[in-house]
Amino acid sequence: MIVIADDFGLDEAVNEAVEEGHRHGVLTAASLMVAEGAAADAVRRARRLPGLGVGLHLSLTHGQSVLPPRDIPHLVDAAGRFDERLVRAALNWCRPRVLEELGREVEAQFRAFLATGLPLDHVSVHQHMHLHPALLGALLASGARCGLPYVRVPLEPRPMALGERGQGAVTTLLARRMARRLDARGIRHADRLAGLAVSGRLGERNLLAILSVLPDGLTEIYGHPAARPTTLLRREQAGYRGEAELAALLSPRVRQAIAEQGCTLQRCGVART
Repeated sequence: MIVIADDFGLDEAVNEAVEEGHRHGVLTAASLMVAEGAAADAVRRARRLPGLGVGLHLSLTHGQSVLPPRDIPHLVDAAGRFDERLVRAALNWCRPRVLEELGREVEAQFRAFLATGLPLDHVSVHQHMHLHPALLGALLASGARCGLPYVRVPLEPRPMALGERGQGAVTTLLARRMARRLDARGIRHADRLAGLAVSGRLGERNLLAILSVLPDGLTEIYGHPAARPTTLLRREQAGYRGEAELAALLSPRVRQAIAEQGCTLQRCGVART
């Protein structure tokens, strides 16, 4: 089982939760947003945590770009901010000149991660927009040049949705196609992802419920822990319960459930003792 925190680098409260969740809890990995304001702090913390798997959290629909607006004028506004309207962004990426800009920004985010000197443990994508074939293609192209050991596949079986609305047929189809493309290139991915249906609400109760229906194979569980609420997180993660998610990572009951299931905690490829 892999336990990953997203949005590493978004805010120092997230970074603090990642460090505490790894040092004292069951967190095994974190996905870094390389262009956000607390990214440098996240990298400093990661260097103190050699057992933490740090990956790239590509963001093309939220937050700040790595490249300046003049280089990718059809992807960002004058301040370098991406379009947060997902459907409009996805349609925009189908245009040839926008697709070229998309590829350059993805490459820039890969290069920014490599410049940290941290080993690339995995790649995930904000809001799982690599379900879009254009973004997945850009990700795979840059990954071939920069190294790509593992990619998140957003495929959540219905029992892990915990009674919430599960994935639609189109999302499931795209996720399965993604898995096949990764398999063809020898890129590792988990057999399933958990946390989608309860995104922002992966507290102890929900995490224990997921663990109770865990099948054999490799499972990736992702969440959004935070040490405390901040003005930025109230805006960027509205409705999320980051403190409860951190408490779940630190919970003795969660650790006991993992042991009872016979799970091995891993980064995206290396077992953690």
